[in-house]
Amino acid sequence: MITIRRSDERGHAHHGWLESHHTFSFADYHDPRWMGFRSLRVINDDFVSPGMGFGTHPHRDMEIITYILSGSLEHKDSMGNGRVIRTGDIQYMAAGTGVQHSEFNPSREESVHLLQIWIQPDRKGVTPRYAEKSFQDAATGTLHLVASKSGREGSIEIHQDADLWLAKLRTGDRVSHPLAAGRNAWVHVAEGEVSLNGKSLGAGDAAAISEAATLDLVASQPAQVLLFDLS
Repeated sequence: MITIRRSDERGHAHHGWLESHHTFSFADYHDPRWMGFRSLRVINDDFVSPGMGFGTHPHRDMEIITYILSGSLEHKDSMGNGRVIRTGDIQYMAAGTGVQHSEFNPSREESVHLLQIWIQPDRKGVTPRYAEKSFQDAATGTLHLVASKSGREGSIEIHQDADLWLAKLRTGDRVSHPLAAGRNAWVHVAEGEVSLNGKSLGAGDAAAISEAATLDLVASQPAQVLLFDLS
């Protein structure tokens, strides 16, 4: 079964310096039909204006993944990390017992476009942890394992039985992902257009999948797709 979540149906907030689209209920946007999917709780599609950003704020007991689609983001946190992550970088933070951080666009000219993803951890009170990995030069036409419970294949180890895959696709590229019995998937199109098991999805569109043996993605134009394999 595939349930489509269209881009233009998402929640939308415009704060002048920040434009954000919420796949699931977040902040002032509330839709009881879209509170999350399995352990996936937040996908925010954010555009942050030059020189602007999020001041220091706390997080607790959440797995937070940020993917930079364009531009750069300066991160500082209470664990002592101070980094600038750039286009193609994935950043991970286990908030656990509590973390404070800030995120700013260091550019004076260019907006930063990012996806911020929250996954509910499988246990509370873990020690906060930070990691990052670059996919700027990742090969096209294949699925790359970004994060997993076990940290296999060089992926970022997270506190949840969830695999996050990234596909960068050229026009005509096809990738497939087997879905084991009892597993569920969420597919989010970050950029471009694809066909998912014959259903057309554009930028910002997503799909919840259950009771499917295989997910087949075909790019009708250059695209980036995030695929979450969830328990």
